[in-house]
Amino acid sequence: MLGKLLYEYMKPYWASLLAVLALQMTSVIMNLYLPTLNASIIDQGVAKGDTAFIWARGGLMLALSFVQILSSIGAVFFAAKVSMSVGRDIRDAVYSKVSSFSEREVKEFGPGSLITRNTNDVQQVQMLAMMGSTMLVMAPLMAIGGVVMALRQDLGMAWLIAVSVPLLLALAGAVITRLIPLFRSYQEKLDQVNLVMREQLTGVRVIRAFVREAVEEARFKVANYDIMIVGRKVGSLFVLLFPMVSLVLNFTVAGVIWFGAGRIDSGQIEVGTVMAFMQYITQILFGVLMATFMAVMIPRAAVSAERIRAVLDTEDHLRQPNNPVFTMPTPGEVRFDKVFFQYPDAEDAVLHDISFTAKPGKTLAIVGSTAAGKSTLISLIPRLLDATGGEVYVGGTQVRDLDLETLWESIGLVPQKAFLFAGTIASNLRFGNPNATDDELWEALTIAQASDFVKEMNGGLDARIAQGGTNVSGGQRQRLAIARALVKNPDILIFDDSFSALDLTTDANLRTALWQAFPHATKIVVAQRISTIIDAEQIMVLDRGRIVGLGSHNDLVESCPTYQEIVESQLAAEAL
Repeated sequence: MLGKLLYEYMKPYWASLLAVLALQMTSVIMNLYLPTLNASIIDQGVAKGDTAFIWARGGLMLALSFVQILSSIGAVFFAAKVSMSVGRDIRDAVYSKVSSFSEREVKEFGPGSLITRNTNDVQQVQMLAMMGSTMLVMAPLMAIGGVVMALRQDLGMAWLIAVSVPLLLALAGAVITRLIPLFRSYQEKLDQVNLVMREQLTGVRVIRAFVREAVEEARFKVANYDIMIVGRKVGSLFVLLFPMVSLVLNFTVAGVIWFGAGRIDSGQIEVGTVMAFMQYITQILFGVLMATFMAVMIPRAAVSAERIRAVLDTEDHLRQPNNPVFTMPTPGEVRFDKVFFQYPDAEDAVLHDISFTAKPGKTLAIVGSTAAGKSTLISLIPRLLDATGGEVYVGGTQVRDLDLETLWESIGLVPQKAFLFAGTIASNLRFGNPNATDDELWEALTIAQASDFVKEMNGGLDARIAQGGTNVSGGQRQRLAIARALVKNPDILIFDDSFSALDLTTDANLRTALWQAFPHATKIVVAQRISTIIDAEQIMVLDRGRIVGLGSHNDLVESCPTYQEIVESQLAAEAL
């Protein structure tokens, strides 16, 4: 999974990767040749007092060192360029994929986990791409090249390499096998921390209103403590690994000095040879150490790659049809034909056998008790969700066959929870129509009964809006969301309980202005107040996902017991 992800996103940067490879090979070759030059200076120059030889070989060593430095800098530069580009491309791919998700996929992963996957998980893969571009080339070259050069110096001490390298690999392998499950657990704990933090920031008003600060703080402490425990175990293994590596390295160097001294004393080798052998064995173990370090990084990056790939490979239920239709024979018409919908892993369907037709220029109101399926039903129209049975038609065409842009351009949706984006009032209103003029914005605000308070705000249309619209009241936020849908001038207007925060007078004035300004549009209104829907040409009554009444207000008062209960709970007997 990790290799496939890196191959896919590093493939476009093959030229830079070749540059890294060439520069790293140059750097390693220079580094491997330097101890041999050093040994020749000691054995031939210093021992014989040949100053000219020392200067000549010393100058060559200086030149090779300079080339090595330049090669290393160049390799790091190109490796950083590749890794940053790969991180950018993966983040872009994850963001694009998540943007195409329906509500079903977003709920499946959870917002907190999706954020973690596009930040921390991508960072882990990006870091591996950076280190791997350098260390994965340098480590084997250093280790193998060091072995070859060390054996050229003296075969008598080769057994030290045969003992130290396998020992180092065994120690590293034992640590790495324990790190893999810990890294997976760490990412899951990080998801939980982000989830709790996000919930607390989003619901801060509710937390304070119910005086739950202490409870939520304790909840965060639990999540934070869990990730601390896992992180401490990971850190403990790292703390154990590097002293063991240093111990093996130091014992090996001590062995070279000890046994090398005996061979020097017997005249088998010279001092420079021992010094060179010591440097080569240090390079060998350093190469193994780098490989070990990479081996520690790979499991965590592999876990992150699995999590990223899970997002990228998720089947998107809200996908563009293979042969999209771009035209609508009857713009504005909405028709449901025996529609069923069931959430994944749910025991029962939310909607059962829903059939109705909403005509252009008419108003369809939807009422029902809580959890009757009202919001789910209207989510099927713009394909925020896809029906699991039956057919949904918009403009006379099956929604699954419609081009998504064509479908969405025909619909103006005001969701149950009015959400505004950080920016200005104008930027929020132009969200669905970037080319709308100021006059069109003011017209929409007037219809939505929002022009008065916008004029009083500092800057008018240029007044700042905080993220989520938290610097305006609930009623103001709701009216701005309605105005945003009106600026789009769609064929279908959907209001999901979008008048609940308005007083009765504002509600009535808004609906009167709206109905007059958009006589051609199909208006679908989900509401709880009877006064909001009493004038609708058609009222649909839902109960537990089934249509139990469909008709005008007067018809339903006489024929639908569920509707009668709703009316009786809101209106006095005299009003009936």
